[in-house]
Amino acid sequence: MEGDAACSDSIEEAPAPVKSRTARYLDSLGFVNIAEADSSIAIDLMYTRADNFTGTILYEDLKEAYLHPDAMKSLKQAQHLLRERHPGYSLVVYDAARPLSVQQKMWDTVKGTSKYIYVSNPSRGGGLHNYGLAVDISILDDKGLPLPMGTPVDHLGKEAHITEEAALVAQGKLTEQERANRLLLRQVMKEAGFRPLPSEWWHFNRTGRQTAKERYRVIP
Repeated sequence: MEGDAACSDSIEEAPAPVKSRTARYLDSLGFVNIAEADSSIAIDLMYTRADNFTGTILYEDLKEAYLHPDAMKSLKQAQHLLRERHPGYSLVVYDAARPLSVQQKMWDTVKGTSKYIYVSNPSRGGGLHNYGLAVDISILDDKGLPLPMGTPVDHLGKEAHITEEAALVAQGKLTEQERANRLLLRQVMKEAGFRPLPSEWWHFNRTGRQTAKERYRVIP
């Protein structure tokens, strides 16, 4: 008994993860940590790694995904809607709130190239990510694997355009199953109040840009 008691006394709870400086700043602005608000939603921030369209790590210290509370409320609803249809599935977030300073790095990468149309110009106020009102997202199956969508997230090309899906299927560049998976994602996100972006199947906005500028605060 004494030995068991001694072992029990020696067990300590693991310390809570230390938040990054950027995460603490977003907390101070009133943004919501997605993992804390709904731990069932998977997080895999693509800009914490170099395997994105810029080829560089853009989030040097941010490891957490944040959203404005209005967007977070809708995201939780989308997760609920998805699991009503497919109990083993889960949304996975690849990017959410993005500081304008990171937006500038992205813009500098595409400025002067044909890819500039895919990145919001920070000098014009940036995009909805910079207000915490947009999310880059997909779906994981019941084994935790991403559903095939025809292109990777962050693919800058017509293959990612939702307006081109019928033609892509006809050309053999997108399968019917991949198209159905995209439709499932759009259905749950739109029902929850998000708006799809025509050029990126993974990108959804919670509101329009003008409304964001009038009612919300950009993240420096």
